[in-house]
Amino acid sequence: MLISELLLPAMGCFDGTRTELDLQKFLSPEAILSLVGALKREGFLETEEFFALREKRHAEFRDAPVRSAAHADEYPREVLDEYFSGIPPESGGELLGLAAPHVSLRGGWQSYTDAYRRVTPDFADRTFVILGTSHIGEPEKFGLTRKPYATPLGSSEVDTPKLDFLVKHAPKAVIEEDYCHSFEHTIEFQVAFLQYVMGRPVKILPVLCGGFHDSLRTGRKPESQDSARAFFEALGELAAKHGNQLFWLLGIDMAHMGARYQDNFAAIADQGLMVEVAARDQARMERVCAGDSDGFLEMVMPNGDDLKWCGYSPLYTFMRALPGTPGKVLRYEQWNIDPQSVVSFAGIEFSARP
Repeated sequence: MLISELLLPAMGCFDGTRTELDLQKFLSPEAILSLVGALKREGFLETEEFFALREKRHAEFRDAPVRSAAHADEYPREVLDEYFSGIPPESGGELLGLAAPHVSLRGGWQSYTDAYRRVTPDFADRTFVILGTSHIGEPEKFGLTRKPYATPLGSSEVDTPKLDFLVKHAPKAVIEEDYCHSFEHTIEFQVAFLQYVMGRPVKILPVLCGGFHDSLRTGRKPESQDSARAFFEALGELAAKHGNQLFWLLGIDMAHMGARYQDNFAAIADQGLMVEVAARDQARMERVCAGDSDGFLEMVMPNGDDLKWCGYSPLYTFMRALPGTPGKVLRYEQWNIDPQSVVSFAGIEFSARP
């Protein structure tokens, strides 16, 4: 919804603590009626209209036969053809999984291709467990869906028996048919790349990982909550039971720095303060590649994660489910998402433990 610049001073009054008298300092009674009516109709105020709109959207997703593509304009086939041009596939060998970005493809395409060139048709019979960041999903929860993920490149069915296993063994940790799947890009981008490099139908197990906000606030490990611990254990049981029938994909970005992310400085990729950020990113990735979840957590916790790694929860979930899994950084990058803000990300491969 577009708001006129003239109305912006009045918007601060919609915080639940002020009254119409406060609004009248900025707007006439007629303008107040018009603004409040428009905000209510569009679901921007916590009113009956908002709850009705929300339930309608959630019901539409629950009733839909597939999870339709929400970001298909990001990955037309000709763009993927261009990204992979001259980049031959490379056999994954003992590859167990990959971490790839979920940043815009135009910014992260080199990290995407360095990771996904390792996924070859040799893995076609596996179930791809995709752990994605849930940017606005419920904290400390894991969002699941049984709906096939459809993109312009194909449709990927969900491995429902394995999903049912997670629901059965960690019921308090999961949200079934999580509405966040309908718009979240962190899994959709992985599915699109997977479909492109495989060129054939594959089965997936898509999991949106909510942020571990309580841990960042209190300093306690995520598994100190019974529900999260049960989910880590259930995911670990799947890994132990099915072994090389699974392939793990993590859709993660790392640091988010600069004006866009509420920092009081302008960030420029690979310059100034971002050189220090790169060193801190590398130190965290060393712990990830060593399979050291405790060491990784110790680096994330201080200051409530001032680097703002939005991939922290999928990474930690993977490390707790498959403890000690070794990794290798394929490529690390920083990208100016706007002139004053930077996102960092990487392609990482994980190998079966010796």
